[in-house]
Amino acid sequence: MTNQNILDKEPLGLAELKEELKAIQKRDEELGFRSGKTQEYVNSFSTLKLADFTKLKEELLALDIPRLKVEHVVKIADLLPVSVKDLDVVLQGYPLTISKENQERVVEVTSKYK
Repeated sequence: MTNQNILDKEPLGLAELKEELKAIQKRDEELGFRSGKTQEYVNSFSTLKLADFTKLKEELLALDIPRLKVEHVVKIADLLPVSVKDLDVVLQGYPLTISKENQERVVEVTSKYK
């Protein structure tokens, strides 16, 4: 087995992962087992095109909400919560507190893409 090094740790959204898998499939002509399963999952649950995903991600980051990191923004952009309650469910796995006003701002942005 080859020695692999991690070059960068950056969260990928489903739309970005979908494009990466397309590039790998084009390069290798066929995906491996795990890559194939991943592609099936991404095709089932990815709702945004890459351009829309990138634009939404930029809009969410531009809100400049305290303690909201890129990993949280990617998760929000993947799941597109349309209510404050949905946003709470999306972020319940993170030790993160966002004010009600900021939650409403996030939902206002994501609801445009639903």
